Amino acid sequence: MGILDTVSNLMNSPAAKGIEGQLESAVVPVVLSEVLGQGSQGGLSAIVAKLQQSGLGDQVKSWIGNGQNIPITADQLQQVLGSEKVRELAARFNIPVDQLSKVLAQQLPTAVDHASPDGHLPHTA
Repeated sequence: MGILDTVSNLMNSPAAKGIEGQLESAVVPVVLSEVLGQGSQGGLSAIVAKLQQSGLGDQVKSWIGNGQNIPITADQLQQVLGSEKVRELAARFNIPVDQLSKVLAQQLPTAVDHASPDGHLPHTA
């Protein structure tokens, strides 16, 4: 199961309710595919590396490792992805930038955590 499948399953769970839940279930998998790139596992490694290079290594380790996930803020994620990229994605999906950043910051740790159930990212070919 790829990371996007995992995110889609999470977004379609009963916990995803209301307008924000609808936003997450409809848009987050698509946005994450944009952020991560077409080869989602390779893209996952790339975004993890980018986060680590940006000084967020402790957060990333907590997502990949076993135990509680250290959160990332919407501002931190926006800095890593680039404000222009976040604005572009928000405009494409007609979502406020702050809402998109917030939802992505909430979902990315869970997505990485679920993609690394044995405590490390899967190897890509």
